[in-house]
Amino acid sequence: MQKRTPWLLLAIAVVVGLVLAYPYLALDIHKSRIDVGGALRYGVLVAHIFTATVALILGPLQFIPKVRARRRIHRTIGRCYLAVGVLPSALTAIPVALWSGRLLTQISLTTAAVLWLITGGLGYRAARQGNFAAHRNWMMRSYALTFLAVTARILVPLLLLAQIPFGRVTAGEIGAQAPAMIPVGQTLAWIINLAVIEAVIRTRRRTSVAGQMAGAPIRDGSPS
Repeated sequence: MQKRTPWLLLAIAVVVGLVLAYPYLALDIHKSRIDVGGALRYGVLVAHIFTATVALILGPLQFIPKVRARRRIHRTIGRCYLAVGVLPSALTAIPVALWSGRLLTQISLTTAAVLWLITGGLGYRAARQGNFAAHRNWMMRSYALTFLAVTARILVPLLLLAQIPFGRVTAGEIGAQAPAMIPVGQTLAWIINLAVIEAVIRTRRRTSVAGQMAGAPIRDGSPS
């Protein structure tokens, strides 16, 4: 990642995280943006949103060079990201998705939650094994899944706007049509995020290999 990228991600994460969590700070079920149908489901939704916000904000800190250089701080933030953010948020995301009643949401967000747990677990295992290159790659994939909350909110209005020229949606209907487009936006969000981060990882890998080859001694085949 470029040096400024983590800071940009952090700024976006803080803003979006506050927007996501604000309606639930008072723990008033009547202010829920999602029809939960009961106190138990509301509690699970709130737990999901708050822990997702933790993961969203802590994630970029892991990629800031000055934080990574301080191993104890980096390790502590990473463990909080996984234990306080990813783990509980992914586990609560599954029932929230299943309660939605939308097949695409159920399949998509459950899949994303499982992948979120897997990438986080593999990232933690790689760090424990001392394989820090693999650790960083897995944590980048993990945060790509975390960031779907942001990407989805960008994609939904774009998808709706893209339909206007074809007459499927009018400008005045965008707000009313948004709920139906949310499952599509959420699905595309984590797929696009993973595709982008995989391209970044592969590019970095090729650059690293090319650099190693450029620095290797040239052998002309002559006897020493």
